[in-house]
Amino acid sequence: MASFEDYDEFGNYIGADIDSDDEEEISQPYAQQQREPSAQPLEGFDDVLMEAADEGALMQVDEPVHNAVILHEDKQYYPTAQQVYGEDVETLVQEEDAQPLSEPIVAPIKVRRWTVEEKNMPETRFDKGFLLQMTGFTEFVRNVAVVGHLHHGKTALMDMLVFETHKMDWDSDNQTRYTDTHVLSRERGISIKSSPMSLILQNSYGKSHLIHLIDTPGHVNFVDEVAPAIRLVDGVVLVVDVVEGVMCNTEAIIRHCLQEGVKMTLVINKIDRLILELRIKAADAFYKIKHTLEEINTFISGINPDPDLRLSPENGNVAFASTDMHWCFTLRSFAQMYADTYGSLDVDAFADRLWGDIYFDAETRKFTRKQADPEQNRTFVHFILEPLYKLYSQVLSEETDNLKGTLEGLGIHLKPVLYKMDVRPLLKAVLDQFFGPAKGLVDMIVEHIPSPLAATADKVRRTYTGPMNSELVQAMEKCDPEGPLMISVTKLYHTTDAQSFRAFGRVISGTLRKGVDVKVLGEGYSPEDEEDMVKAVVEDIWISEARYFVPAEEVVAGNLVLLGGVDASISKTATIAATNLEDDLYIFRPIKHMTQSVLKIAIEPIAPSELPKMLSGLRSINKSYPLVATKVEESGEHVLIGTGELYLDCVMHDLRRLFSEIEIKVSDPVTKFCETVLETSALKCYADTPNKKNRITMIAEPLERGIAEDVESGRVTMRMTPKERGKFFEEKYQWDLLASRSIWAFGPDDSGPNVLLDDTLPSQVDKKLLGTVKQHITQGFQWGAREGPLCDEPMRNVKFRILDASLAQEPIFRGGGQIVPTARRVCYSSFLMATPRLMEPVYFVEVQAPADCISAVYTVLARRRGHVTQDIPKAGSPLYTVKALIPVIDANGFETDLRTATQGQAFCLQMFDHWSIVPGDPTDTSIKLRPLEPASGQALARDLVLKTRRRKGLGDQIAVSKYLDDEFVLALSASGHADLLG
Repeated sequence: MASFEDYDEFGNYIGADIDSDDEEEISQPYAQQQREPSAQPLEGFDDVLMEAADEGALMQVDEPVHNAVILHEDKQYYPTAQQVYGEDVETLVQEEDAQPLSEPIVAPIKVRRWTVEEKNMPETRFDKGFLLQMTGFTEFVRNVAVVGHLHHGKTALMDMLVFETHKMDWDSDNQTRYTDTHVLSRERGISIKSSPMSLILQNSYGKSHLIHLIDTPGHVNFVDEVAPAIRLVDGVVLVVDVVEGVMCNTEAIIRHCLQEGVKMTLVINKIDRLILELRIKAADAFYKIKHTLEEINTFISGINPDPDLRLSPENGNVAFASTDMHWCFTLRSFAQMYADTYGSLDVDAFADRLWGDIYFDAETRKFTRKQADPEQNRTFVHFILEPLYKLYSQVLSEETDNLKGTLEGLGIHLKPVLYKMDVRPLLKAVLDQFFGPAKGLVDMIVEHIPSPLAATADKVRRTYTGPMNSELVQAMEKCDPEGPLMISVTKLYHTTDAQSFRAFGRVISGTLRKGVDVKVLGEGYSPEDEEDMVKAVVEDIWISEARYFVPAEEVVAGNLVLLGGVDASISKTATIAATNLEDDLYIFRPIKHMTQSVLKIAIEPIAPSELPKMLSGLRSINKSYPLVATKVEESGEHVLIGTGELYLDCVMHDLRRLFSEIEIKVSDPVTKFCETVLETSALKCYADTPNKKNRITMIAEPLERGIAEDVESGRVTMRMTPKERGKFFEEKYQWDLLASRSIWAFGPDDSGPNVLLDDTLPSQVDKKLLGTVKQHITQGFQWGAREGPLCDEPMRNVKFRILDASLAQEPIFRGGGQIVPTARRVCYSSFLMATPRLMEPVYFVEVQAPADCISAVYTVLARRRGHVTQDIPKAGSPLYTVKALIPVIDANGFETDLRTATQGQAFCLQMFDHWSIVPGDPTDTSIKLRPLEPASGQALARDLVLKTRRRKGLGDQIAVSKYLDDEFVLALSASGHADLLG
């Protein structure tokens, strides 16, 4: 025990050494740290250490050191990055987390699926290798578009053919809609994209044909998908609902088919609506069918009276169908059914007697054109409609046992389980066995739509822009598989993940092989300007089957194909040519659509940093939708232009979800306007170039009615020779020969609705000198026509006449930099001196409604500056058809308004019809506009112009003096014409 004396005054122990069993062992590092440099080691401790070292027993202990004093910067809790990853790895330390909290550290793998696709190749009733071999037999190939109005049964017709050729189960309650692959098409129940599908189908003689079909949308907003399809095919199957008959889109499509020169066949669809919905007698059903057919023929003959274009069942180019129930027949195929049942029968002679005012006398068993008694039915009713009516009524009304006996009498044997099904699937199963495959439809296509061998020559003459006497054209007209490769591409389809596009086109001549190098010529290509040309490699070739694709190694001329790897430079259409074609290379004409994009929305990303993503998405949208247009205004806002509300809604869905995956703000819809003039310029307007060495004098005047439409539709073009063009204007519009041969250009492009005319006299102007600046003046005119002086909108229906031009002799003083802006300025001043007016687009509206809703339709239209042009009952149905016109700017929300007013009974469709002058003078500064109040009457034009200018960031003032030279303004003021300056 230690005593008090063992400690000093500071409490330090100074007594003898204490031996204790409890004393802890002192580890080596601790001992070393505790020992002062000058202090003596503990007695005997060094000896122990030395002994341990001699025996090799000294071990390094990794225990933490507790009592050492270590500076903060020397502390090391974790190994360094260099120690962990090695010296060769570069590591980066960030002060704060750069990844936002909204993003997961490990992002899930996204599977992007924006189209419906088969997981595996489905089983087909034909061999896919046989399909690829058939592409080489061009005489057995047919290129066909399935066209028609909304909900008339085009996609159902495709479904019918899919079930004939594919081994698959069908859902009796829901339509399969096999060719509707876009997600929006599935959700909305309408086709919004055309969809190609190639099938091997047999005709009634058992001969196989490869038919490239393109299913097209029927909604008027998506009619821009129809024109690219018609460009590629040699004929169309027009599907018309027998109850609704000819609708507005049916008319537009027929008109376009006649313009493009493609052959037409007709399917009168939904025949069973006459039985199940209208419940009319078989004799009345004949009159309804005949009325629908005559309606179509009357419309065709109104455009082209050629008797060869007439559609008639006895000609074999009309089929009757219920695509919903999967049956379709022609007179000949129905006659064949009688021949199969009753043996010896002259099928063709019998078919000839099944349509028209022909009657069958049961007693004499002879056909006659005279009706024996008033109750006697025509042969079509007697032999076709009555059996059909009876079959429907038996299946719908009879008990199972009786029905079984009836069907077995017809040779229809069903499994017992089918009799327990609902009426609809039972009816489908019965009719499927009764009619069998749609061989009548295949016969009609094969006989009345020409093969590519026969039709390509006409296609080339109509669409190729080059001279027709070259060797290349001769090879294309023959559809020569050994000729130089030429492909016309009219459509781009996005892939399942929407990250790239496949180009869809027709091989016009040559043989397309996988991996071949090609030239891709854009719409702006010409032999003089080869800028719009890129070289690419055809990475993949497919035959499209809507939901799956059959890969091919090579495809010969005359077939429709999907191409991979060539889409980078294509926006709308393109021409693909072999790389060894050097000279005389021209493009296929860009597509003329049957409608115009007139509805505009301004868009911007919610997060400004996502603007590049949006711009990339807009480029994809431009490829995906044929008629969409994108533009950047002076104010910097991005504008999308489309055909209608539903169209823009689908475009915005694709932009937000498929192509850019960002949130986007959208403005209220506005419309595209045009600018025009009512009178000839009050004065000759001139402008000097900035260097004062040149002067151009012009006047503006309105074009005669109809010229703009003729130019836009391609009836008259700049590709015509001056002699041909002169003859056209001389005969149709009574222009004098000199004026019609002096047309320099159309504007704002080669098919624009404005004309530039050289009206100078050789005695006053050096024509040779003027010819040197023709291109520059044309550029200035087209620039001015693209962006008019009222509100930067395109001009329309304006003729500019060059009256005088004094030009510098030295070329350096009359370059493009001097002439182009001056020509534009003189166009503007002469335009503003010619009573300028604003034009707005007008929709044609077709409304179907019951009789008691008609007054509500009138009321809703009147509220929106619309007016009814026709109001007629629909023959054979309880509905009325109201045809009306409504300004596009007032049509936003019209359909919702109409449905609300009629409790959902009215159904309407709106499509662009024409341009109309807005009432009022847009330059009248005396008009006072009150904010937040709608302008009316003569103030409307001024109101629309000012609002458009403000939206685009332009000033309110529209003064002609801005575009005139100072000396001209002074001369005008001195002569007392200052009021013309505005």
